[in-house]
Amino acid sequence: MVKSSLLSILLFVATILQASDYIPKDYVWTTQSKNSSESMPCGGHDIGMNVWVENGDILFYIAQSGWFDENNTLLKAGRWRLHFENNPFDGHDFQQRLCLDEGAIYIHGGNTDVRIWVDIFNPIVFVEIKSRHAVPTTLSYESWRYKDRPVTKAECQQCSYKWILPSDCTTYADSIEIRDNQLHFSHKNRAQTVFDFTVNREHLDDIKDQLYNPIGGREMSGKMLASGFQFIGTSKGVYASTDYKAWNFRHQRMKKSTIQISLSNEELRMKNEESARAIGSQSKDSSFFILHSSLTKRWWHKYWQRSWIQTDSSNADVSRMVRNYELFRYMLGCNAYGQWPTKFNGGLFTFDPVYVDSTATFTPDYRKWGGGTMTAQNQRLVYWPMLKSGDTYMMESQFDTYLRLLPNAIARTKYYWGHDGASFTEQIENFGLPNPAEYGKHPEGSDYGVERNAWLEYEWDTVLEFCMMILQAQKQDYQKGYQNYQKYMPLIEQSLKFFDEHYQYQAKKLGTKALTDSGKLIIYPGSGCETYKMAYNPSSTIAALLSVSEAMKNEELRKKIPEIPLRTIEGDTCIAPAIAWARIQNVETPQLYPVFPWRIYGIGRPHLEIGRNTYFKDSHALAMRSSKGWKQDNIWAACLGLTEEARRLNIEKFADGPYRFPAFWESGFDWAPDHNRGGSAMIGLQEMLLQETPDGTPILFPAWPKEWNVSFRLHTSNGEVVEASIVNGKVIKH
Repeated sequence: MVKSSLLSILLFVATILQASDYIPKDYVWTTQSKNSSESMPCGGHDIGMNVWVENGDILFYIAQSGWFDENNTLLKAGRWRLHFENNPFDGHDFQQRLCLDEGAIYIHGGNTDVRIWVDIFNPIVFVEIKSRHAVPTTLSYESWRYKDRPVTKAECQQCSYKWILPSDCTTYADSIEIRDNQLHFSHKNRAQTVFDFTVNREHLDDIKDQLYNPIGGREMSGKMLASGFQFIGTSKGVYASTDYKAWNFRHQRMKKSTIQISLSNEELRMKNEESARAIGSQSKDSSFFILHSSLTKRWWHKYWQRSWIQTDSSNADVSRMVRNYELFRYMLGCNAYGQWPTKFNGGLFTFDPVYVDSTATFTPDYRKWGGGTMTAQNQRLVYWPMLKSGDTYMMESQFDTYLRLLPNAIARTKYYWGHDGASFTEQIENFGLPNPAEYGKHPEGSDYGVERNAWLEYEWDTVLEFCMMILQAQKQDYQKGYQNYQKYMPLIEQSLKFFDEHYQYQAKKLGTKALTDSGKLIIYPGSGCETYKMAYNPSSTIAALLSVSEAMKNEELRKKIPEIPLRTIEGDTCIAPAIAWARIQNVETPQLYPVFPWRIYGIGRPHLEIGRNTYFKDSHALAMRSSKGWKQDNIWAACLGLTEEARRLNIEKFADGPYRFPAFWESGFDWAPDHNRGGSAMIGLQEMLLQETPDGTPILFPAWPKEWNVSFRLHTSNGEVVEASIVNGKVIKH
């Protein structure tokens, strides 16, 4: 009966592999790697792995979304090493191949074949090994958290304390033990964490019991089952710049084995509608393995059918852009079902930091800009491209995170200022409060709700981008008959309410009237991103409020929102950063936010020339232009129909990174592999291919060079799936 059922499943999976289906190209290496910086990504569900072969050994890191320790460092589960005594990978036939259509890595050499993959519906890693000859093989679990490790001042950026690191800050040892020849490892947080420190520092002890705390007492765990391997003891060593202890397992005559590594964390949720098996039920019955292998292959195949971009162009630049777009989209898919969003500063694919910065001789848990800290301006770029790629279900982890933080955002607003609404700051913790270091020092009696930080003060509007993403995803999915987004409406309503109530509160505090004579809000003190500080009516905030209130049909609020400020430069009308500002702190260009993400100016919209004038004539916009990291000039150029600018900037954005895997980009402003560079590059390429008018009519190839042959399948905001091609200069809609 089981065999019959499995046969039916396999036959069904085979029927979806039609000849017309899109099959992404495999990515292949034919030589071994030097170190972990030359690793290849692999993953699924909520797991990311770095996989590489070094000196004949297969090594891989495993990271899972949500492994936050007491200090809010995002821990890796550990490093695994597979050593074959005959070293099969030294020959000329070596190959390491990322099969995107399956989401798996295949490693071949001599008489040995290894397949590594993650169950898309459960956080379980599988390593399948086959050898034509029986060979002694050692499997090791290597952990640098075998002991307590003090967090030094130099590595303080990995956690939420940053430069106000307590003298006793420690990454505590994991519990690692062998039971019934299985490896069990876990990390359980102490009750007192950086959450408690933050609450006290931000003067919120009176409402501490009301606040959501996801890290106090949090436990993350895993176990490994390796068929045919026996535990033989421990050893010690050093990799890169970090000492470790290894738990070693031996197979004396390995010809075939399957290693299973399962992970769990506090919020582990099963999203598998096709398989209701609970995590950890790693049945020795081969039916479990065959079923989940087939379902995972099917999921990845369908992932690539949902949207794609492909080219037969002989132009190396366009081929590279399309390939790197695809490789980065694969990396995003590895956290498809994570409870926590993919992080902008490396996602789940960070590697030993000494290979990013030679002075960063820290553990593999290190990354700059924190583990449980979210810099919203950067984070949003990871999620905007999922709308056009049709991957809206993967956006839930980001939306749900803001929803979990909503009660804390409401509580702090009420406590500090006595009015309603939800205040979300720019650099925010996974419990919804400002990062304690960025919060700054507050003199007695000052406004404790405002960050005393030259870059971050009064920057509260980035949450509105996520609100707009929710509304666009809702519109897109409603047309397809998908999920209900009603649970997110309080988040949007409370985020809008904050601006309405807070700026009336501020106006009464500074003067006698809450609104202008024409009944408009006075956005002061405001902030044009992190750049234009102490701003009066910043254009990025006003564009956000106009767009989200209109999408929410909140006419009462919309009438209170002032107009986007304009100014004249060399006789032409341009968008102003604000009516006035005190200083320039960073290198963002918020005066172009009304172009993207807010789409008030652009192709198919009124006053396109105002957006173009701003792009070409604003001296600050020109001085700040770049393709580095989170820079968005490539997106604005495409949205304004500036084909040559879009071509140049997107080629730069999608240039290969400095590491062996081309979609592992350098740190930029953050950390490697830089995910906000990948996200902004994806958006720019999508906008070159497809835009739409306000009523949802598709605009094909608005900024695409006609001489580049390309085909795409992308999604509009109203749920339409658009397929089109340019072939030898001719546009074809399929």
